[in-house]
Amino acid sequence: MTEDLSEPWVGMKEICIHLSVSRDTVSDWLNRRGLPGYKIGRSWKFKVSEIDHWLRSNAENQIANDTEGGDNA
Repeated sequence: MTEDLSEPWVGMKEICIHLSVSRDTVSDWLNRRGLPGYKIGRSWKFKVSEIDHWLRSNAENQIANDTEGGDNA
């Protein structure tokens, strides 16, 4: 995958707005679910393209996990 060097880095506030979730949710995803982010000093930085790719991959994995579990009807 080719990295777009012109893509700007965004901070925690911008990524929360982009995802429409709280700071606590982003922190949880960083710590427990592997959300791609980079800690620089005390700040987190993100590439929106990496976040969007992560979301698509995790959505596909969640659907696969839901269907593999079988139904309990």
